[in-house]
Amino acid sequence: MEKRLHVTDLDRTPGRLTIDLRALADNWRALARRAAPGQCAAVVKANAYGIGLEQAAPTLWAAGARAFFVAQLDEGVAARRLLPDEAEIYVLNGLETGTDPADYAAHRLKPVIGSAGELERWSDSEAHGASPCAIHLDTGMSRLGFESLPALRKAMERRGATRAVDLLMSHFVSSEIPSDPINAAQIAQFEDARAAFPHLRASLANSSGVFLPDRPIYDLARPGYALYGGNPTPGEANPMLPVVTLTVAIQQTRWVEAGATCGYNGQWTAKRRNRLATLLAGYADGLPRGAGATDAKEGAEVVIAGRRCPLVGRVSMDLCVADVTDLPEDAVKPGDRAEFFGAAANLDDFAQRSGTIGYQVLSSLGARYRREYVPSVR
Repeated sequence: MEKRLHVTDLDRTPGRLTIDLRALADNWRALARRAAPGQCAAVVKANAYGIGLEQAAPTLWAAGARAFFVAQLDEGVAARRLLPDEAEIYVLNGLETGTDPADYAAHRLKPVIGSAGELERWSDSEAHGASPCAIHLDTGMSRLGFESLPALRKAMERRGATRAVDLLMSHFVSSEIPSDPINAAQIAQFEDARAAFPHLRASLANSSGVFLPDRPIYDLARPGYALYGGNPTPGEANPMLPVVTLTVAIQQTRWVEAGATCGYNGQWTAKRRNRLATLLAGYADGLPRGAGATDAKEGAEVVIAGRRCPLVGRVSMDLCVADVTDLPEDAVKPGDRAEFFGAAANLDDFAQRSGTIGYQVLSSLGARYRREYVPSVR
């Protein structure tokens, strides 16, 4: 007789992501108030920074967002399926190599054009009749975008592209550092571009840009990271609500003697008798491999039984280890959970101590986590 396997209790999933859609909506509303009288868009690229586009896009629309930014064509197609026809959806990477402008027009997507070649392809097609594009002026990032205002003006004049465009944009290099002089230099360059194309709506401010004292909001702010609870003002209190909480189950605890090592290559050595708790998540779940402390550096911390506990040793594919020595022995047992970030543990702090940034932590969240969504409306 065939033996059937049943999953009887999904609550036993070791790693859980609790995603608060109410906080997501509230964060957008707070940013929209700050951006007023300009419009506030929502950046939902990379599966809405890892939380799930299918849940995030409709939540943000219901909150009031009417313009959305994705990175790639496929993301734009997915977003269009989730959003009403009147939603504006911009594709930041522009007309991707190997695509046809008709691919964008079919889904009423607006590519962010960053070169004369792209603008030529767009202007020569009929696509812009259904969906205008944006133009991107590079003011310092040296990634995508027209390399100078003269190059942009020349391309626009040559192609007679005015009616094919509805937005002028650029991207900050260091808006999270208000004192960085490059911010003022970029704003000045962007002001020159606005003067050259006064008929176009303008967009410069990302999450941190919304909080710059110069208020470079213009017509359309486009926050991303801040929507999902990341701190747009590093070094100051986070004005955003936490959206994502990651907790992971403890599988085992053990005592090790002074001199014992933990994890691959013995990078962390116990300096006293330590109690260690093994947690059921690793770098296959998106945790940074360098999150644990070593003999040479401090690492990230997690919250167990209300107390911050350091991760120790290298994170492995499916497991990591926390030092729980300073907790009462009866306060930690298998099945209890450690919070990596959320209301009790700061996302940006976890990322910084792991040698990375919160953007990467969120966008790397693994498929093995069980995702539980708090509805945006009770």
